[in-house]
Amino acid sequence: MIAIMSSPLVTWLSELAQREQQLAAAHILFRAGDPVRSLFLIVAGTVRLTRPLPHGSELTLQRAGPGAILAEASLFADRYHCEGKALEDSVVRVVPMRRLLAAFAKQPELARAWTQHLAHEIQRARTHAEIASLKTVSARIDAWMMMKDEPIPPKGQWRQVAAEIGVTPEALYRELARRRRHSSAP
Repeated sequence: MIAIMSSPLVTWLSELAQREQQLAAAHILFRAGDPVRSLFLIVAGTVRLTRPLPHGSELTLQRAGPGAILAEASLFADRYHCEGKALEDSVVRVVPMRRLLAAFAKQPELARAWTQHLAHEIQRARTHAEIASLKTVSARIDAWMMMKDEPIPPKGQWRQVAAEIGVTPEALYRELARRRRHSSAP
């Protein structure tokens, strides 16, 4: 098995994992409506959870890299509520939901660590919702940069940023071009 960044929760979940699965870039791990059988630990690569928007683009619900937990919101669901897709060649550990639920009953410290993780995810989701509620692309970019505490990533990752903030790639490109013009003006 490949080693990943470890927290106590990730260590416990790794011990519950049934197997590792290699994913090629663009591989669909699960689709919205598929039966929920597992959650996943990202070992290597990046997997994105998305939901389609009415105007044709996708909203990124989560962009998970090494050490992240994927599909935890589906723990008590019958079906996945979104699509999980590898953005690049990736490796995931597959944790059967039935094993996880059984472990909660036997290990209260695991259940506590899980609860702490979910509380953090609620905070992250609320921040994401606040960004999506902002009216302008400019305001969304500013909030995203403040949340991430980093500048806009390189050009090859702009589509992913657009999906994360819920705007079309074209709207993001226009705003970034406007900012470049204003920053280079005398």
